[in-house]
Amino acid sequence: MTDLLILYFSVLNLMGLLCMWSDKRRAIRHAWRIPEKTLFLVAIFGGSAGVLAGMYLVRHKTKHMSFVIGIPLIILAQTAAACMIWRCIAS
Repeated sequence: MTDLLILYFSVLNLMGLLCMWSDKRRAIRHAWRIPEKTLFLVAIFGGSAGVLAGMYLVRHKTKHMSFVIGIPLIILAQTAAACMIWRCIAS
């Protein structure tokens, strides 16, 4: 079970990073863009660290307050949820 969770979050975080890189590349080329809703959904479903890394590695969406505030808030909420679940399992 643990290996499956590690794989799940690894894939989603890599996907988040690649989505940010791809969207930045498309923005430069004036091509079809990845919707912001999609980027947030990837983050919500577990790829938030990858999206955050992508924001700062490729300098993408760093001037959009919805991302600058929203992605760290998602990470905070996910961390709190994980701690609560861990506490329930450990008791």
